[in-house]
Amino acid sequence: MKSAARTAAGLAVIFFAYAAFAQSNPAALSARKWREAHEQAILREFLDLLAIPNLASDLPNIRRNAKAVQRLLEKRGAATRLLTVPGAPPVVFGEILRPGALRTIVFYAHYDGQPLDPKEWATPPWQPVIRDGRIYARSASDDKAPIMALAAALDALHAGNIPLRSNVKFVFEGEEEAGSTHLNQILAANKDLLRGDVWLICDGPVHQSRLQQIVFGARGIATLDITVYGAKRELHSGHYGNWAPNPAMMLARLLASMKDDEGRVLIDHFYDGIEPLGETEQRAIAEAPAIDSALRRELWLGRTEGEGKSLVELLNYPSLNIRGMSSARSGEKASNVIPSTASASIDLRLVKGISPAQAQSRVLEHIRKQGYFVVDRAPDADIRMSRAKVAKVVAPESGYPAERTSMDLPISREVLRIAESARGPVVKLPTMGGSVPLYMISQTLGCPTITVPIANHDNNQHSFDENLRLQNLWDGEELMAALLADL
Repeated sequence: MKSAARTAAGLAVIFFAYAAFAQSNPAALSARKWREAHEQAILREFLDLLAIPNLASDLPNIRRNAKAVQRLLEKRGAATRLLTVPGAPPVVFGEILRPGALRTIVFYAHYDGQPLDPKEWATPPWQPVIRDGRIYARSASDDKAPIMALAAALDALHAGNIPLRSNVKFVFEGEEEAGSTHLNQILAANKDLLRGDVWLICDGPVHQSRLQQIVFGARGIATLDITVYGAKRELHSGHYGNWAPNPAMMLARLLASMKDDEGRVLIDHFYDGIEPLGETEQRAIAEAPAIDSALRRELWLGRTEGEGKSLVELLNYPSLNIRGMSSARSGEKASNVIPSTASASIDLRLVKGISPAQAQSRVLEHIRKQGYFVVDRAPDADIRMSRAKVAKVVAPESGYPAERTSMDLPISREVLRIAESARGPVVKLPTMGGSVPLYMISQTLGCPTITVPIANHDNNQHSFDENLRLQNLWDGEELMAALLADL
């Protein structure tokens, strides 16, 4: 308890030091006043949206979500339509056009959520509850929160007779957590409709100090699934131990060969091609609040990787993460066997200059150098008996590269100015740790992207008991109102 209290106190010192700056944006102040009188109505609408199951693979419920989001926009006067291609969840498109506007702003978010196991949750994931100042539900933070914040901001601006300065478009995707497999096709089929002067990506968390952050890029992503093989069936560990190879041990050794104790990836050429940061980006990293010590206490970490580099520095390097492993059974269900197979799933977070295919091929070559015969489908008896070590590696093509917008662009500086007028001093970062398909937008539409997140950093994103601090929703509404009115 003392450690948690020290962590909270450490982060609070940072937060309140910056929060002392007075908010000066009229649209944000108006949004706050309107929200304080309508909190319960906002929450009812938000909880109704969160109650709809939203796995991208669950197409009937995904369509229910799309219709609900479409109605939410139409209620605020937006003209809407559903954009899709065969086999794809719909993208909800909306627009509010202002006569004589010289600029078009596009707001992006996604309404689908990560897969889950309901048994891990304290309360059912699609039965949202409010407790201890937070909303608990799948996608409460990632990523239905900004959709609701935008809707509430539009209501507040209308009530305050504050006009939009630009044409505004909304693009809400239903497949982001499944890799945005069809997004590029939808963008290409609707180029004229979806172009804008800037895409504001409303996804991700605010800074760990609880300060607003504005981010100008995102890492790309690639994945691999690895399976190594032993005997054709599980074997009694007493009768066959010391004789039959154990695939769980083989996999552990293979994975351990990929990184050293400091987290540096040992795969040949893994870091080749990284596009260096510019002077402005390097300065932004240097000026970011120091939160590593407080985070270590919050997360009960006795050490961190990275050879002394800070978290914000390390986000600008590619990473290799084991996101899951399995072999036979463990705990109360364990039995005395030598497993037949062992599997691991890996994600590779990419930075500018390294493509998904390059990163995957480097890992594949490393596996071969460890003596494995690599196949892309389940090996038959002949392959397994003729090779000492066999690995099936599946490397999907659904990944995408990193993208980064210059922090020196006039639109970048304008977004920062508005955000600071609404939220006080802002943490500026060149790259966020997570992956969002920004390159599709910049490549297909030629539009710069800037990320304006609102969720709390401790939201259990992608895990059980996902949550959103209510204050983050209210702060997000004020930020969105300022961007809608002033950009």
